[in-house]
Amino acid sequence: MSALDGKTAIVSGSGRGIGREIALKLAAHGAAVVVNDLDAEPAEQTVADIKARGGRAAACVGSVTDADFGTRFVATAVDEFGGLDIIVNNAGYTWDTVIQKMSDEQWDAILDVHLKAPFRILRAAQPVISAAVKAAREAGQEAPCRKVVNISSIAGLGGNAGQANYAAAKAGVTGLTKTLAKEWGRYNVTVNTVAFGFITTRLTEASAGGSTIDVAGRTIKVGVNPDLLHSMSQMIPLGRPGTPREAAGAVYLLCSPDSDYVSGQTLICGGGFFF
Repeated sequence: MSALDGKTAIVSGSGRGIGREIALKLAAHGAAVVVNDLDAEPAEQTVADIKARGGRAAACVGSVTDADFGTRFVATAVDEFGGLDIIVNNAGYTWDTVIQKMSDEQWDAILDVHLKAPFRILRAAQPVISAAVKAAREAGQEAPCRKVVNISSIAGLGGNAGQANYAAAKAGVTGLTKTLAKEWGRYNVTVNTVAFGFITTRLTEASAGGSTIDVAGRTIKVGVNPDLLHSMSQMIPLGRPGTPREAAGAVYLLCSPDSDYVSGQTLICGGGFFF
């Protein structure tokens, strides 16, 4: 048996990058996975890749910031696989500038995707989890340990110049995590955070300044100056940025049965770098 056999996971932002590796990792260990992305093509590709490796997966395409997304995401897990055991709130992006140049739109967009969206997903999941736990206990069974992993960043722990919106949102994720750990302990749910350091993705790869992504019709600059990347790498004790696969491994630790008595914690996945 694999560690996550019989479990169902939902992973937001899992069509690409770190989220994709998380979805693949959970599926490889036996979980059925609901994959999400803004765009259908990467979501369906991840689903196809999981199925090609003998796993189970389904797609839930759309923006996590849509008002009804949380309900739809949770419903996909229940409708496709009969329940919900693991929630990974991973979707997000950065939209940086110093505070005096930051618009309300920039602030709201980043708070919405990194903090309001996880809140809505968790709110939608509560009735499903509560009902499942009640049914198990009425049948004289022990409720299985369910898992929530919220993705944060070392920027949320120590701040980062030019990222007032992102750092504030990720600091909020810590508060959300600690509160849910206390509220949901009675359901035998552990709630933890993984705070990533410098992980190489399309958002952080070397760029001369011309790389962009499109988010809800907004063109967002991404990428990091190559000289800054070099200096950042020198600050990491392991001497290099992490890979998406390594980032997914940290998330898996908190989804596996080996962490069933770990809750309300923040695991820094940063190669030894911390503030």
